Amino acid sequence: MPSIQFQQGPIRPPSEADSLLIRTTQGCPWNKCRFCTLFDGMDFSIRPVEDIKRDIWAAKAFYKGRKFDTCFLQDGDSFAMDTQDLLDVLNTLKQAFPELKQISSYGRAQTMTKKSPEEMKAICDAGLNMLYCGMESGSIDVLQKMKKGITPKSILKSAEYAKQAGMKMMTFIILGLGGKELSDQHVNETAALLNQIDPDEIRILSLAVKPGTELDSMVEDGNFTPLTELEMVEEQRKLISLLESVNGNYGNYHSINLLMELNGKLPEDKPQFLATIDRYLALQPEQQQNFILGRRVHYYSQLDDMSNQLYFDTVQRELNKIEQSGTANIDDIFYQLRQRMI
Repeated sequence: MPSIQFQQGPIRPPSEADSLLIRTTQGCPWNKCRFCTLFDGMDFSIRPVEDIKRDIWAAKAFYKGRKFDTCFLQDGDSFAMDTQDLLDVLNTLKQAFPELKQISSYGRAQTMTKKSPEEMKAICDAGLNMLYCGMESGSIDVLQKMKKGITPKSILKSAEYAKQAGMKMMTFIILGLGGKELSDQHVNETAALLNQIDPDEIRILSLAVKPGTELDSMVEDGNFTPLTELEMVEEQRKLISLLESVNGNYGNYHSINLLMELNGKLPEDKPQFLATIDRYLALQPEQQQNFILGRRVHYYSQLDDMSNQLYFDTVQRELNKIEQSGTANIDDIFYQLRQRMI
């Protein structure tokens, strides 16, 4: 008897770990961002509708009656599909998995704004009711420097289309994406755009420069200066302080982030977020470095873990060895450790 097979793409948001994964496109329709290597060597293509529908029924057979509340459509942008084709896929999904309450996808602003408001409403009504937006920054200078291929205006327009259609929206922001050169613009203009959009959720990522990317070359050439861990904490504090019209969830769920306890809801948890950051900033420099190293080598998951004396002393010994070796600046060591967490 032949095995049941259906395609799976290389990516999904962390929150979709338990979701049904159905691949509608391969790769990313843009694939030029200076910080990304995820789809290197992969040409973008939209899968034939019949192949996608075949995968849906194959997935139903494979999971043998398992119930799914959520489904994520892979890879980089299901909105690149012809609207009628996407509706056909969504209808088939609902036939095969009638219990689905949420169907989600990444969506590029430049792709979504090519859909009419009526098309977006039809897509939402058919079940695709959650949008993941890789906004990264609200600064036109940062977006251009990173070759994102989108503008703040197109991000805002796509967000308006999605919200008017009834879709929930989660935006991803990358701390440090402006480097030291554009940090102020990155924070100020990102906060301003988020206040305009008022997304249902904001997810934070801390920049780790991937070896082999254009951004890595920019660092080597002196055209981009990465922020230190401390500077990214300060950048996040400023971002949170400027969010005044956002009523939704705010999360630091990815392990690349330093202060993972910054999770909750705005505006009610804003004072707690700022207090946690201020608690870290009030530590002595050596304690701050102890926490950074402890997070990067997986001893700590939150600030309170530093109260474990065994962990603290173990991390401190490693920190002392690094400092005594004199082989590299401590911030360079932290930079390299963050790269390994990508």
